[in-house]
Amino acid sequence: MDITRFGHAALLVESGPHRVLIDPGTFSREETFSLTDLDAIVVTHQHPDHVDPARIEGLLAANPDARLLAEPQTVAALEGLGVWQATAADVTVELGPSMTLTGVGFQHAVIHPSMPRVGNVGVLVEADGTRLFHPGDSYETVPADVDVLAVPLSAPWAKVSETVDFAQAVGARVVFPIHDCTISDRAYPIYWGRVAELSGAEDALLLGQDGSAAL
Repeated sequence: MDITRFGHAALLVESGPHRVLIDPGTFSREETFSLTDLDAIVVTHQHPDHVDPARIEGLLAANPDARLLAEPQTVAALEGLGVWQATAADVTVELGPSMTLTGVGFQHAVIHPSMPRVGNVGVLVEADGTRLFHPGDSYETVPADVDVLAVPLSAPWAKVSETVDFAQAVGARVVFPIHDCTISDRAYPIYWGRVAELSGAEDALLLGQDGSAAL
């Protein structure tokens, strides 16, 4: 399994002939929206840092055969921009014999009690005997047997102790940061340093906004 970050929460996951893009949002690099030969595009929730309506139309046009998967509220929000299939917790989509996508959870983390919670369905990507978990914006659901965790590092709904607790609960052997465009370069070690030190992972990979790893 090859994983490439395209900024903030956007990941390109490749295994054999399959290519899946997750969460192409407003903080994603421009190259994200020029990717081709995608088998699927997955959106965990409707917030613009996870899906950029202004730029996704071109991405969809360049990938007319890609399966478009998003949580139900996001499907409604993207009406008119492609034909999207609703994801749900524990529902698996097979892209072929070598890759599956399974929904995880159903609700965004609490930002403030006065704010309604939107839908959020994370994705568990399984390929080459490796299970990668991208949770979107939630620490609420912890799937079993995760090998690689893309951990949201900074958000209006999170604090460092919660990030560490989540990483420990998942128990992946490899962890790397996503959802980190809100952190300045000087402050970054405050967040990532604690997760790398306390997560319990065998490997804490600091993938930058354009980082990649083969797992």
